[in-house]
Amino acid sequence: MSEPASDAATTGLWYAQRGDGEALVLLHPGGAGVDSRALTPQFEALSHRFHVYTPEQRAHGRTPDVEGPLSYELMAQDTIAFIDSIVGHPAHLLGISDGAVVALTVALRRPDLVRRLVLVAGVFHYDGWLDGVLDGDPPSFLRQSYTELTPDGANHYDVVVAKLAAMHACQPTLTTEDLQKVQSRTLVMVADDDQVRLEHALELYRNLRNAEFAVIPGTSHGLLVEKPDLCNLIVSNFLGNDPVPTFAPIRRATDSTS
Repeated sequence: MSEPASDAATTGLWYAQRGDGEALVLLHPGGAGVDSRALTPQFEALSHRFHVYTPEQRAHGRTPDVEGPLSYELMAQDTIAFIDSIVGHPAHLLGISDGAVVALTVALRRPDLVRRLVLVAGVFHYDGWLDGVLDGDPPSFLRQSYTELTPDGANHYDVVVAKLAAMHACQPTLTTEDLQKVQSRTLVMVADDDQVRLEHALELYRNLRNAEFAVIPGTSHGLLVEKPDLCNLIVSNFLGNDPVPTFAPIRRATDSTS
């Protein structure tokens, strides 16, 4: 079993790694004060089957901010550099919330680096969020969480909050035509009481060429920590097994992809 690492000098992203097997990169939610600790249940459980990496994006966790605005495109390029230089070969990607947007963007920009793709509680266009969920100030506990790890100092918190607010106001802006270019077999997962509009999640699923869809009952935008055993079982089955033959396919009746 690989032990946690602390820094990736070649990419600037702090990361940890654990486990053996096929590479799986976990991409944490966004928001000032959110970092890879949000994926602890997945890191611990999935590392029994996969070699799991948890990079922290710029301005999140132990990775410092970079001068200039934040964008999904920049975080995707950071992640591409991470896979190229640290993982060293194609990997499965799992992203939640903002991390799902980053994962989707990586799959579009560098399909050669992405094996299977898991998009949890994410959007492909910013109008996919329910009205009001991105409004207002972040919960107070996120400031404390940010302060615990950041190398930029506690006073930088408000700078990051402002950058994220600007990003969320106008990004992402992917189209259904973009979605149809995704080559990876993809699992779209969402809560039944999510911050993402269920209709938007369905639109994401329906416009991916090779996708599966899971709604986790009795959960919210925090589904991965609210029902970790169920979510981890679904994710592990999707990543580790081939599709099963189905008896009465409609969507997949003429689909020969796997």
